Amino acid sequence: MRLKRVLLKLSGKSFSVEQSYVSQGCLLRTVEEIKLALSSGVELSIVVGAGNIWRGEGKFIERVTADKMGMLATVMNALALNEALLEAKIKSVVLSASGVSGFVETFNREKAINYIESGYVVIFAGGTGNPFFTTDTTAALRAAEIKANVLLKATQVDGVYSADPKKNKNAVKYVSLTFKEALDKQLKVMDTEAFSLCSRTNISIVVFNFYKDGNLKKVLNGEKIGTIVEA
Repeated sequence: MRLKRVLLKLSGKSFSVEQSYVSQGCLLRTVEEIKLALSSGVELSIVVGAGNIWRGEGKFIERVTADKMGMLATVMNALALNEALLEAKIKSVVLSASGVSGFVETFNREKAINYIESGYVVIFAGGTGNPFFTTDTTAALRAAEIKANVLLKATQVDGVYSADPKKNKNAVKYVSLTFKEALDKQLKVMDTEAFSLCSRTNISIVVFNFYKDGNLKKVLNGEKIGTIVEA
C-alpha cells in the first residue's frame, strides 16, 4: 500500500506518562518521531487525545460538560505539539472544531486540505466539536474529510491480538485483517463509530506501537509493523 496522505491518532500518553500535565521529554520524543516520519515524503495530519490532562466526568460533572472539558484539553496538547514542531523547523498549524477564538484557528475542511497541500503538518484539536464522541471517532472523521488513505492508531501494543496479550499468553497477533474479519472476531481495533466510518469510507487502519523508536517511519515505509485492517 503506497501511503500519500496519512492521519496519525495520538493519545494523551504521547504527551505524558503521568496525568495532569505535558512532559517535555515525551513531547520532544513525539516530535522526533514525526520528524523522522516526514522524511518518507507523506502528507501528515494528527488528531490528539488528552488523557494526560482529563479522563472524564467527576462526581459532580455530568457527561456533556466533561466532554467539553476534554475537547478543551486536546487544544492544550495541540498547542504544545505545535510549538514543539515549530521549534524543530516543521511547518504546522492547529485547527480546532471547538471555538477557541484567539488561541487557534477554527476547523474548516477546505482550509485543512490547503494547509496539507502546502506542506504543513495539520493538528486537529477540539474533538468533533460535539460531546459523546471519542478522539478515535474524530480521527476517523477527519481522515475521511481530508481523503487520507490510512489512519495510523498509535498505541502501546504492537498490533491487534485475539485476546489481551498481557492476560493471555496464548493470544495471537494478527498481521492483517479485513474489516469483516475484525468485526466477526469481535476484535477491539477502535471504538465502534470510528471503525464503522473507516469501513464505510475504505480507509485502512494500522494499529502499531508508537513508543518503540522509529516505528512510525517504518510503518510509512511499508514495513510489516503492527496490524493493518483494510477492505
